[in-house]
Amino acid sequence: MPRAKVKRQLSVSVVYMRATLRYPVAFAVVILSAIANQFVYVLTPLYLKQIVDVLAQNTPRAETMQLLWYLLGMYAIFELVGWALMRARNFMVNYVENRVMRDLANDALANMLKHSQDFFSDQFAGSLTRRVTRFYRVYEQVFEITVKNFLPLIVYVCGAVWMLYAKNPLFGIALGVWTVLFVGFQYLLTQWRQSLRVKRVAADTKVTGILSDVIGNYSAVNLYSASGYEKKVFAEAIEQWRQATLRSWDSNQIIQAVQGFLCIIIEFVLMGGTIYYWNLGLATVGDLVFVQTYVLGLINGVWGVGNSMQQLYDVFADADEMVAIMEEVPTVQDKPGAATLDIDAGSIVFSNVHFDYQDERNILEDLNLHIKGGEKVAFIGASGAGKSTIIKLLLRQYDVRDGSITIDRQDIRDVTQDSLHEAIAFVPQEPVLFHRTLRENIVYGRRSASDEQMIAAAEAAHCHEFIAALPEGYDTYVGERGVKLSGGERQRVAIARAILKDAPILILDEATSSLDSESEALIQDALTKLMEGKTVIAIAHRLSTIMKMDRIIVMENGKAVISGTHDELLAHESNLYKKLWEIQAGGFITKAE
Repeated sequence: MPRAKVKRQLSVSVVYMRATLRYPVAFAVVILSAIANQFVYVLTPLYLKQIVDVLAQNTPRAETMQLLWYLLGMYAIFELVGWALMRARNFMVNYVENRVMRDLANDALANMLKHSQDFFSDQFAGSLTRRVTRFYRVYEQVFEITVKNFLPLIVYVCGAVWMLYAKNPLFGIALGVWTVLFVGFQYLLTQWRQSLRVKRVAADTKVTGILSDVIGNYSAVNLYSASGYEKKVFAEAIEQWRQATLRSWDSNQIIQAVQGFLCIIIEFVLMGGTIYYWNLGLATVGDLVFVQTYVLGLINGVWGVGNSMQQLYDVFADADEMVAIMEEVPTVQDKPGAATLDIDAGSIVFSNVHFDYQDERNILEDLNLHIKGGEKVAFIGASGAGKSTIIKLLLRQYDVRDGSITIDRQDIRDVTQDSLHEAIAFVPQEPVLFHRTLRENIVYGRRSASDEQMIAAAEAAHCHEFIAALPEGYDTYVGERGVKLSGGERQRVAIARAILKDAPILILDEATSSLDSESEALIQDALTKLMEGKTVIAIAHRLSTIMKMDRIIVMENGKAVISGTHDELLAHESNLYKKLWEIQAGGFITKAE
């Protein structure tokens, strides 16, 4: 087996075993009951042998009947004990599986949420969701294959070989060697069949892709008179699928043929040996039943080993994707012993900050900024100037390459991310809403808020009116990512969430971009109240939203080139702010005197 595959399977096994050992008593009961169950089944044929031997004597007497009833009773007791142990094992398997699957799901999500922004930027949400669900669901298959298939088989093989060895060493050795050869052939044949199975799946995927492409683009096929061409392309693909499928099916028949042949051999050898020893007076009819019982039990156990191996390969591959994520070190993480951010004035300082994405072009270069506590600052500039990057660095979605960012003289890399985010309320350009109720989305900023506080925040954000008009009011579900609301409504809900959070630092990233002029006028007053007593950083392309800020900073090529109030920037003969003002001047909300 390739080293990479072995390493992958070991990684998954270690993660699953650690999770299982959180329930050591229940796990021990599973293992012990599984072993005891097979031990009982190994001993049971002893009584069956004696029953047959007594019956073979053909001498019905009172003493014989007493012995038969005794042997039958012991046989029944062993069968019942085996049955009870199996039931106990299965109930405990359910107990362990159910809890470990829950724990694995929680662990997977918790681990994923530790990753930084760049991790999620490089992944599809659907792909990550699938990895989490596969990771905890396939544990059921791994655990059951291990404790219901492999472990019982190992115990039964060892027991059967030992019992036959005790009866006749040659029988025990023959059965042991046959078992090793049978499992070895199973393993090799499974590896061979796996390559054919992969080719079949690839051919099936190709057929599905071509079929979907043709049906989805039927109009083009029709307009370009290409039906003949498409039928030829599809016929070639379906022929490749047929050949790959036939090879896969035939390989399965070959495996079963080899298995059947090996089973015939062991049955013939051991039955023939028993008959030979019977002829010498060294074996009884009961011995024949005794040997045959173990052979049939062993055949029944090892017959499905190949399929179990195949299932394990598949489920390990499914789980490995999530394990790889869990083993990946987040690019942004708390330092050991990180402190809690202590907010005093809320001053923010960028000192000699350099940053680039994955060693590409510089986004911020030697940026130095000092935002005083309680100061309202706006950033403007062309796309790519570094405005959004400043916010991402302040939120520690990424870490600076060089330099530092401090809040009240505390480097944000030295404090916990949770305490940093608790101190900041963020209203993004594209509001992020959960597929939950409006109530849950608003109180997400302060989950302990009362209904009165929630409604007050909604009123301040001017969203209470449209929420109250809904049939279910605040209990209305907003749909995935808030699709049931308009852009302006989503934005106002996001602002209500920020108002309710009431954090000392406020970040507004185009917070009014989705609002019409009437809604914007209503929100401006709410934002003015929201900004009172807070350190505010705002990004806006619509300059009407930042005219009242204490300072406006113009960004170009990752640097702060000029700053000042609205009037001070207009007084300069030539700068980006003045050019933007001249372009947008006709659409502004008049600055209050």
